[in-house]
Amino acid sequence: MPDGTILVADDDRGIRTVLDQALGRAGYTVRSTGNAATLWRWVSDGGGDLVITDVVMPDENGLDLLPRIKKQRPELPIVVMSAQNTLLTAIKAAERGAYEYLPKPFDLKELLSVVGRALTAPAPPQAPDVLAGDGEDAIPLIGRSAAMQEIYRLMARLMATDLTVMISGESGTGKELVARALHDYGKRRQGPFVAINMAAIPRELIESELFGHEKGAFTGANTRYAGRFEQAEGGTLFLDEIGDMPLEAQTRLLRVLQQGEYTTVGGRTPYRTDVRIIAATNRDLRQLVHQGLFREDLFYRLNVVPIRIPPLRERAEDVPDLVRHFLAEAQSEGLPAKTIGEPAMDLLRHYRWPGNVRELENLVRRLAALYAEETIGKDVIEREIAVATPKPNMDGDEGDDNIGASVERHLRLYFSAHDDGLPPRGLYDRVLKEVERPLIELSLAATRGNQIRAADLLGLNRNTLRKKIRELDIKVIRGLK
Repeated sequence: MPDGTILVADDDRGIRTVLDQALGRAGYTVRSTGNAATLWRWVSDGGGDLVITDVVMPDENGLDLLPRIKKQRPELPIVVMSAQNTLLTAIKAAERGAYEYLPKPFDLKELLSVVGRALTAPAPPQAPDVLAGDGEDAIPLIGRSAAMQEIYRLMARLMATDLTVMISGESGTGKELVARALHDYGKRRQGPFVAINMAAIPRELIESELFGHEKGAFTGANTRYAGRFEQAEGGTLFLDEIGDMPLEAQTRLLRVLQQGEYTTVGGRTPYRTDVRIIAATNRDLRQLVHQGLFREDLFYRLNVVPIRIPPLRERAEDVPDLVRHFLAEAQSEGLPAKTIGEPAMDLLRHYRWPGNVRELENLVRRLAALYAEETIGKDVIEREIAVATPKPNMDGDEGDDNIGASVERHLRLYFSAHDDGLPPRGLYDRVLKEVERPLIELSLAATRGNQIRAADLLGLNRNTLRKKIRELDIKVIRGLK
């Protein structure tokens, strides 16, 4: 049976009762209170082996009590729970010494697991004070969904570290906002945050952009240029769209990560580097590794801590908070104050949002700027969504046109994801490969792996099909469908 006395502080009597019963059944001794003063008295008297405290209590904020508890009894583990499910709450809990942060409502099995680990684990070292400020408005990430809570908890644990982070997610999900938050509230916040978009830099200039170049290194290099590594010294280097980095630049980046130093283009003197690397991608890097387009060793160097940002359609419950946030931003910039009616908001929650949060932000700003009514109704949202949603063709050849419309929509999003509207060179071949793979795989599946029939179906020479199967590394299984 587990042993240990647990001190519970929560203003909600119902939650205290649930915790008393659950922890008691698990074999723990429980003392519970509804205020911070009693909890502090118990801790000061040396009672308890673990503390579970809410943030909001009638006499004192639970987060404000944490530093006093850690100063008095640094070895005492503290679990913070809160219905204020924001990134800032998670960060504050972590930087003030909490063992774990649990957003309400929480799963009792998860709580019991946390309690068990906290009572048996060695006391963690005191985390440094990493908060730049207490203003909620400074936090760029909006959302209280379960998916975002997991991201907040993970980010809070990363604030006091220099671990390399790989952020993945579709275009428009807010990958750079996550990177900036990790920097702005992390241990390197006093240093620079430097971002470079790999998809926006010509292939032949990427190494110069990253590592800098010496005067005369190549035609047009009239002066010495400090690359992004040098610019980010002491801070954070954000490598956006890392999947578009050419292989030759990947090799140099891997060397920097392994050795901690680099040389400029045209230079011979190695420079030591002190930067934290955060990378981001909207592509499947594992598939690129499989295709030989991304170095496997670099992938594992970058993917130390993966963070997946969910698309907006997977956290539709966050849409109202995001809408209110963007409306408030628009008003602060001088646009008229607006509200969204509940039927209209319900439409926004159920829309698929192919452009994710970026698309929602653009829509909200358009609503604030173009419509006279103070409360935006359902009819307005229906019109706006109808304009944004691709229409099926009515010419009879509906299947082919739908594929074309779908490809066009994805390509428009791809172009718009680049600051200058220009993706990196080689777009034609990349798009063809994206289409070729599923086309060949489905054809082989339809013909039960018979390559002769698949070649005939596709209208290809059999040797051509075999070559493409090898190039795309497609697995052929005969007899299955």
